[in-house]
Amino acid sequence: MLINPNRIRILAIGKLRRGWLQEGVAMYLKRLPGLEILELKDSSPGKEAEAVLAALKPDEALLLLSEEGEQLSSRALAQALGQRGSQRLALAIGGADGHAPALKARAQGLLSLSALTFPHELARLLLLEQLYRASTILQGGPYHRG
Repeated sequence: MLINPNRIRILAIGKLRRGWLQEGVAMYLKRLPGLEILELKDSSPGKEAEAVLAALKPDEALLLLSEEGEQLSSRALAQALGQRGSQRLALAIGGADGHAPALKARAQGLLSLSALTFPHELARLLLLEQLYRASTILQGGPYHRG
């Protein structure tokens, strides 16, 4: 099953401020037409959790990016996303203090981009790149050569 960007939203705490990150995000959004990013105000983890839950659509499965999350290879991520088929996904990137425990308990899964810690702005770009890579893996395209 292929990834449908129209069924994926990124719920991101904070705004992109650096131009080079804005350019990178714009490039991947062109490659993943239909994928939406909703920027939410940065605050305390509790208030950010409320904002994520308020933004969540009733038919979306919530996956959180978290340092405690499962680390997958690019191929494993592609397979996991492909197995979700037509399910709508909301991938939430937390602020500097991470996600509130109540939000983690509500999520259908936790995903880690790396054992390294990244600023939320860079995590957004890395997530988009991995979503694009997963899409090309499932399509059998040449982008992923690993």
